[in-house]
Amino acid sequence: MGFVFTFALAVLGVAFSARSQANGPSRNFEFTYLTRIPASPPGAKTLRIWIPLPTSDPYQAISSLKIESPFSYAKHRDPEYGNEYLYLQVPAAQVSSFTEVRMSFQVTRQEHHVELDAHPVSALSAGVHPPDLQRFLQPDRRVPLQGVIAELAEQETRGIQDPLEKARAIYNYVIATMRYDKSGTGWGNGDAVWACTAKRGNCTDFHSLFIGMMRAAGIPARFEIGFPLPADQHDGAVPGYHCWAQFYVEPYGWIPVDASEAWKHPEKKNYFFGAHDDNRLQFTVGRDIRLDPPQQGDPLNYFIYPYAELDGTLFAVESKFSFQDRMKSSD
Repeated sequence: MGFVFTFALAVLGVAFSARSQANGPSRNFEFTYLTRIPASPPGAKTLRIWIPLPTSDPYQAISSLKIESPFSYAKHRDPEYGNEYLYLQVPAAQVSSFTEVRMSFQVTRQEHHVELDAHPVSALSAGVHPPDLQRFLQPDRRVPLQGVIAELAEQETRGIQDPLEKARAIYNYVIATMRYDKSGTGWGNGDAVWACTAKRGNCTDFHSLFIGMMRAAGIPARFEIGFPLPADQHDGAVPGYHCWAQFYVEPYGWIPVDASEAWKHPEKKNYFFGAHDDNRLQFTVGRDIRLDPPQQGDPLNYFIYPYAELDGTLFAVESKFSFQDRMKSSD
């Protein structure tokens, strides 16, 4: 017997609407996230799967979440970042052929744009942060804050007191130094030192270098990951993830950046320092993610695709993603 459950998520959408009126363009679409689980090998005992869930925030309203699964599941949240996900624990003998878990939901995604000239920024902003920002000043396993990363941060921000201008200098350095290049190997792991040496990679590598330099300069910065939507298409498959970053400076709060998109679209370099467009869907925040119930493997480098373990060992599952734009309702 399969399980189908629909979450209305209406309350979360109310907060979004109140915050995002007249704040720029938005995009309405339906997104489908499909997890395909291969048959378990003979003798296997327990299959566990964690599937990330999107959540509503001031720039993204998630509604009408529908989950179709042949197995029971529970909704959990990771203890460090608060990311939400489905958790399935299944006797391996029940997975005798390819099995699917399908998740679909509706999204209203708002442009997130911060007017950086709207407030004066004091140099005292740097180094004084509320306690909940401290995690975003600490290293990740692949984003150290010592050695070459610290040296680069000091070099590129030398003589600059304003934390916003420090951030701009680091952003400009990353775009000028890196190139978007997914040839060969090594890219995509978000290894800041590798990115610093290779000077190439994908969005993960761009933003790992940016975040490492920002934190080394004393400015909180966080990693965010989700999916891109093509601006010139109204439906279709989504081939893979996209990631970006935000950094924190008073009195603005969190300020969005997308360094890899700025590299690909130089005419939008100024725009992406302080903005995320509406052609994206965010899923999770952070690196080195420890799930609950805990995985037996290492912390997840990042969490955008399903993660599965068979008897405590990494087990490969497949995933596919697609979207379809929806017409905006009339007022």
